[in-house]
Amino acid sequence: MFLNLLFSSPSLAIVWVVAIFFSLTIHEFSHALVGKWRGDLTAEREGRLTLNPAAHIDPIGLIPLFLFGFGWAKPVPFNPYNLKNPKWDSVAIALAGPLSNVLLATVSGIAFRFTITSLGSANLLTIFLLLLTMVNVFLAFFNVIPVHPLDGSKLFFALFDAPQYARLRAFIAVRGPQVLLMAVFVAILTNIPVFSFIDKPAYAACNALIGGPCLGYFASIFGG
Repeated sequence: MFLNLLFSSPSLAIVWVVAIFFSLTIHEFSHALVGKWRGDLTAEREGRLTLNPAAHIDPIGLIPLFLFGFGWAKPVPFNPYNLKNPKWDSVAIALAGPLSNVLLATVSGIAFRFTITSLGSANLLTIFLLLLTMVNVFLAFFNVIPVHPLDGSKLFFALFDAPQYARLRAFIAVRGPQVLLMAVFVAILTNIPVFSFIDKPAYAACNALIGGPCLGYFASIFGG
């Protein structure tokens, strides 16, 4: 879809790219910032405590994002041995990313309500705010899935750290990425709604934030 959009409407394609870059940058920067707050300077030393998108974008993860709608940024490193409370500070660092997306989606959703009435739905700023809201809502919901290497896995590991859950933790850590990747491929190559458990609440949250149908606005703009 993105490649078609790039040729049919370059301005919309650019707005889409900026929304994605901005969202991923804020997400990764938030990981690094909370890591520093909790006593670990690993991310800062590696140049990740920055709002420069170039420091966070993974070219390999960006290509499938534009081609298939699924991708990733560079993970932010941290050393748990430097943290004040390794168990729960690790959770705080992980959840800082999705929380930043929630905050960004909220701000952009509220701003969208003003621009659509004053500037109209065809205005590029209005479109940017709509995309920013949608991208961040979906980033937040997707990243809290309790499967490694997603952010939600850190909370899962902290809550289920008792010895009796050792096999479950091992499965999530080792098999989790394989299951996640398989689910992504199924979603891309088939019509099976693998991630409907994310889509429905994400669209509901997006609708509430912008005060209207996110999918309807998106379809009217992009002809989907």
